[in-house]
Amino acid sequence: MAEIVRMPKLSDTMIEGVVAKWHKKVGDKVKEGDLLADIETDKATMEFESYLNGTLLYIGVQEGGTSPVDTVLAIFGEKGEDIAALIKEDKPIKVVAQKTLEVKEEKVPNFETKETKETKETKETKETKEIVVNQQQQIVATPNSNGRLMVSPLAKKLAIEKNINLSTIKGSGDGGRITKRDLENYSGASIISNFVSVEKYTEVPVSQMRKIIAQRLGESKFSAPHFYLTLSINMDNAINARKSILDIVGIKVSFNDLIIKAVAVALKKHPKVNSSWLGDKIRYNEHVNIGVAVAVEDGLLVPVVRFADGKTLSQISEEVAEYVKKAKDKKLQPEDWQGNTFTISNLGMFGIEEFTAIINPPDACILAVGGINQVPVIKNGQLIPGNIMKVTLSCDHRVVDGVTGSEFLQTFKGLMENPVILLGTQNI
Repeated sequence: MAEIVRMPKLSDTMIEGVVAKWHKKVGDKVKEGDLLADIETDKATMEFESYLNGTLLYIGVQEGGTSPVDTVLAIFGEKGEDIAALIKEDKPIKVVAQKTLEVKEEKVPNFETKETKETKETKETKETKEIVVNQQQQIVATPNSNGRLMVSPLAKKLAIEKNINLSTIKGSGDGGRITKRDLENYSGASIISNFVSVEKYTEVPVSQMRKIIAQRLGESKFSAPHFYLTLSINMDNAINARKSILDIVGIKVSFNDLIIKAVAVALKKHPKVNSSWLGDKIRYNEHVNIGVAVAVEDGLLVPVVRFADGKTLSQISEEVAEYVKKAKDKKLQPEDWQGNTFTISNLGMFGIEEFTAIINPPDACILAVGGINQVPVIKNGQLIPGNIMKVTLSCDHRVVDGVTGSEFLQTFKGLMENPVILLGTQNI
């Protein structure tokens, strides 16, 4: 008897999935555990194995197509089995092309006109054609001395490709007609590399990851009353400590690793910051799971360093490096990005001095970390160069008050300015 395999819910935030690749085709015999398809969720591309035995009779979503969770992904059964009634009874699947701009229109029987034929062109082709036509019209409409510009079709095409203003060229053909030879011999200053003389743009469908980022952070920004606390930290000792760890112990740790460790220790002293708003109650977490924002091609992923307060700097460094690699390869699994109690977003490596970040639900706070800049500082009454890093704590005012957030930042600042506290033998 035929059975339906539905689009699985592969993450807690997944609403719909994209079939990146089918590993089986209609008519193939499939056994339980066989790799059936690669499915792109909002956060990663994951392998989906068959949990049924039988012949693949029907594919509901083609490669590159999008379908909501729980709609028909495939149908299995006996070879030759009639599944028409099964397909008809189920809800129809809306398939949206992910990687093309094609818009397929229904055929209009018996009374097609020039206008209806035009609507059958893909959106991308139509827009490109309009751009080319407009550019041709612009070139042809540029007058010469007798009010009309004579240009051969091939010369028009070359002028568009090379961005040449035809009004600056004297034609060598009959009646001053501009020919291909005139374009090939032209060396005027109106050729501008990559110059676009008309409005031109490219539109691409929103990826699953970007949809969820927009949804979750929109909900966070507009539902959680944010306030921001900014602090400057002298990083001179942290710079020296990082160098000493490499020179003496031989372990390479990043400033971000030091920040994660310092945040973890500070959170244990300020549990109200390590909390979540749950609507009718507030959860104060005793464990410290720190989400680390990682930029990928389609957006942002936040893998979680679990129980960070109990891990050494080298363990944190290795774990973060592995997460970054998996994120860029789209190999993160749901357990890698779930369970955060606090989040860190670091843009210092991009030269950003200071910024604010939107809270990553269900956390009550997120720390935005800027770069280390050498600036004049006053020490013992003297003006000397110092290395300053600015951090900004975004807080959900429903959970964290200004004093609570400020006390956490003061503890964090003390740890970063005196990293020897973090660098006991058991912590390296």
